[in-house]
Amino acid sequence: MTILVTGATGTVGRHLVRHLLESGHKVRALTRDPARAALPQGVEVVAGDLTDAAGLAPVLDGVTAAHLINFAGDYRPLWNGPEIAAAAARAGVTRVTMLGGWQEGTLEPAVQASALEWTKLKPVEFMGNTLADWAGRLRARGIVREPHGDRRSAPVHESDIAAVAAAALTEDGHAGHTYLITGPEVLTPRDKIRILAEATGRDLRFEELTPEQTREAWIERGRPPEMLLFKVFGDDPAIGDGEKVEFLLKVYGAAHKAGSTVSGVVEAVTGRPGRTFAQWAAEHADAFRP
Repeated sequence: MTILVTGATGTVGRHLVRHLLESGHKVRALTRDPARAALPQGVEVVAGDLTDAAGLAPVLDGVTAAHLINFAGDYRPLWNGPEIAAAAARAGVTRVTMLGGWQEGTLEPAVQASALEWTKLKPVEFMGNTLADWAGRLRARGIVREPHGDRRSAPVHESDIAAVAAAALTEDGHAGHTYLITGPEVLTPRDKIRILAEATGRDLRFEELTPEQTREAWIERGRPPEMLLFKVFGDDPAIGDGEKVEFLLKVYGAAHKAGSTVSGVVEAVTGRPGRTFAQWAAEHADAFRP
């Protein structure tokens, strides 16, 4: 069978392509720019965009299972979920996974209301967010200054999200399930800095800011380099930096039980423990070195 992977060059998609190929499956990868895809040999790369549901008919031809993402290139939820679900059903797709973003869009309810066998993937914090959030600061100065240094989360390796998706696409027993996907351990920012220091062999430090210091550092001295803010607000000029920083302070200061409790989904679905942050840090150590 042919499995379609949307977002194939993204953080999770590229791992999913690899997992499926290694399992012997035929993979078709959807990307907006095939010339820049840099995917493994054996992958059928096709041009397309989930925002153009009318153009998905040739992409879905011969596909029996599909991995869908619920957001477009700007991380905003898709507005055309019913059209995507209808196109998949017309093409004969029987099974789909849906990778959620920061917000639920129109895709999830449309797929759940269809005859498609669906599995929802709801990862918590990606380990890879550390690259976007911290790599530049740690390379340049070896220090991260943020509020709430004891906030807790169970970050998940992107390859483990992909492994759960691969199982749901190729095995029975996952239809109708919503998987909250976490890593195998609960960590604080201080823990992550310590682990990154061990992986890089550098003296890295975390300095906790008070809310007042945060406002000064992130508003008066420039916008915080936070992927979360971009995913939620995008580049909307109508939303001021102050509003964004207040939002982030609330997010950092709130207790997030679901995101800070190990779910065990990775091991339950794949049969092996999830990868640790130390493993991820070792794989990406060079990104945190000058």
